[in-house]
Amino acid sequence: MPDTNKPIDAVELLTQQHREVEEMFERFEKMTDRAKVSKKKLADEICKALIMHTTIEEEIFYPATREASEDTEDMVDEAVVEHASAKDLIAQIMEMDPDDDLYDAKVKVLSEMIDHHVEEEEKEMFPKTKQLKLDLKALGQEMQARQQEIEASQ
Repeated sequence: MPDTNKPIDAVELLTQQHREVEEMFERFEKMTDRAKVSKKKLADEICKALIMHTTIEEEIFYPATREASEDTEDMVDEAVVEHASAKDLIAQIMEMDPDDDLYDAKVKVLSEMIDHHVEEEEKEMFPKTKQLKLDLKALGQEMQARQQEIEASQ
């Protein structure tokens, strides 16, 4: 996770989290079927990171982006719908055992969903957000504070 003591702008924070989750998915994919305990632990770590990430986006980043420009409304709406689908899959994965038939498949599908979501955010939403009259540093600080609250409660 990023150093939550150092101020970082909102887009940088979210992008950094994207890279961290991608790296975790890559590690998961390289694990063998015999590493069931490690797979479950890593999958749960991925799920918790995604829950934290989606929470700070939905509570802070998306509302600020939507409020700053009507042009972002459709983009934010699509992102929220994508989050809902991801959260459903996350809940299923967290309740499953790595021995379950569809466990690896569900983690793989979640990875693909997140890849798609990240690509849209980084190629469309983030460049547009950077053009808006938003204080991305202040937004980043607010998001980091919320992240610390979430991490403390997990």
